[in-house]
Amino acid sequence: MPRPKKENKLPNVLCFKDVTKILLALKNEKHKTMLFLIYSAGLRVGEVIKLKPEDIDSQRMLIHVVKGKGKKDRYTILSEIALEQLRKYYKLYKPETWLFPGQDCKEYITERTVQRVFENACTIAKITKKATVHTLRHSFATHLLEGGIDLRYIQELLGHASSKTTEIYTHVTQKSLSNIESPLDKLMRK
Repeated sequence: MPRPKKENKLPNVLCFKDVTKILLALKNEKHKTMLFLIYSAGLRVGEVIKLKPEDIDSQRMLIHVVKGKGKKDRYTILSEIALEQLRKYYKLYKPETWLFPGQDCKEYITERTVQRVFENACTIAKITKKATVHTLRHSFATHLLEGGIDLRYIQELLGHASSKTTEIYTHVTQKSLSNIESPLDKLMRK
């Protein structure tokens, strides 16, 4: 029996303006720091919640993702702005075991809590476009691609085993699509 075809859905991506609104909507430094890190480094929700203070390498400006998806370790970039936010958060909360502890300091914050934080930020920012926390990761990849970063580097930062997975972002980049001139425009100008 033939297998049913897998749906080929394109990821939702937010524009720079909407990402900015979301990131600046929150007043809680812990919540703001989580979203800053997710967007600035292309982290998955499950990766940001399991970060430990020692995973942040401010000397080399890298974040060490330990046992990400597929139990693989990788490094991704640490943005200067995210580091500033992280330092502000660190002074206030002084996390020990986990960078983002949950109610019980011995455990990390839950994925559902981060999702609720994101939903709250979208509501405050008046974002009506369908988006989830993972949309920040998609936006990170798309914005890098639009900025001229090589797909191979983006694949590495996202921790994708196959370049095929990363290639989906070529279908949603505004830059490549907006460079295509419609035949109607060409025809009518002549």
